[in-house]
Amino acid sequence: MSNPKGATVIVVGGGVSGLSAAWWLARSGVDVLVLDKGIVGWEASGRNGGGASHYQSPLFAEEQRLWPLMDEMLGYTTEYQRGKIVLATTEGQLKHYKYVAQMFTEQGSPSHEIDRQEIRERVPMSGDNILGGVHLTIAGQANPQRTVQGYAWAIQDLGGRILQHTPVLRLVSEGGKVVGVETRDGILNCDSVVVAAGPQSASLLAGIGIDLPIAAARAEMIVTEPAPMMAIGAVDGNGLYGRQTKRGNLAYGGGPHEWLDVGPSGPSARPGSPLIRNLTKRLYGLFAKAPSLRVIRSWAGVIENTPDGRPVIDRIDNVTFVTMSSVGFGLSPASGHAVRDLVMDGKCSFADLEKLSLKRFDGLDKDWREQKGWVSRSETL
Repeated sequence: MSNPKGATVIVVGGGVSGLSAAWWLARSGVDVLVLDKGIVGWEASGRNGGGASHYQSPLFAEEQRLWPLMDEMLGYTTEYQRGKIVLATTEGQLKHYKYVAQMFTEQGSPSHEIDRQEIRERVPMSGDNILGGVHLTIAGQANPQRTVQGYAWAIQDLGGRILQHTPVLRLVSEGGKVVGVETRDGILNCDSVVVAAGPQSASLLAGIGIDLPIAAARAEMIVTEPAPMMAIGAVDGNGLYGRQTKRGNLAYGGGPHEWLDVGPSGPSARPGSPLIRNLTKRLYGLFAKAPSLRVIRSWAGVIENTPDGRPVIDRIDNVTFVTMSSVGFGLSPASGHAVRDLVMDGKCSFADLEKLSLKRFDGLDKDWREQKGWVSRSETL
């Protein structure tokens, strides 16, 4: 059964990358339809630390340009705040964080080391175990849930459509072009498709002969009860990333990853929570003067990772695909812009995407996941 009520562009995946791409396309007057297997932002897009400071990405300059404008552009709040402090509990961490500050400075974003006195003033909950830190002046953080909802509402305000609980079963191709997507209710026609389906992207693209190497993993977060408000709500360190919410809660996460088996429909069941104890220990190491704060909840999203840890944003014929390799939220304003450019113009207007192309994985060993140890516990049994 074919359903003609498709769209000029169908975006497969209602995470933050797919929503941003759809929003940018709708801003350009494109008839766009977003399909998601569940609820938009229900995986890692709405369940992360909200960081926006990806200095190693070719999208960094656009990321930093856009974030302060996003509330006005979307018409909805993202709770974006500029500035980040990163604290070190070991000499190795401190050396790395100084390097990060240097990279920010060299890219036109003056950042500097801060001493213990300044740390005590800015982060009163930090303890005497903190050896030093850096202040990243333009790196910031936003509320993932607010941002995802803002994208979705803004798409609809511009005439775009979103269908939740609508998994895409396959991409339908004719004559070497994708002409639609198959859902449980039939085929939705399109002129172009954007695949931003997280871990499911690989199986969808494999159906049309595109090999996207990714491995799925669990991204764990913990949330504490409200704490005294800090001057800067984005304080990272001790291997953690996160933020302080408007209510004062500390929401933090950070590896190691639990690798998962993920099929076309996503994980068969939510995995357990083996990382909460480890995350809690490191959080109390970061905020040693707040040991009485209780962890009140945890959550996890499913993320995808490429072999080299960098995103893939590329286009083959009329199929544009984007996988952000665990950094999708912060880069979403820029990645959506890049996808819009690829779909409409065939080339990104503001950055060189060569480093993010799929062809860099030509010749990759088929067992690359096993070589890296990126396999689930069930696969090792």
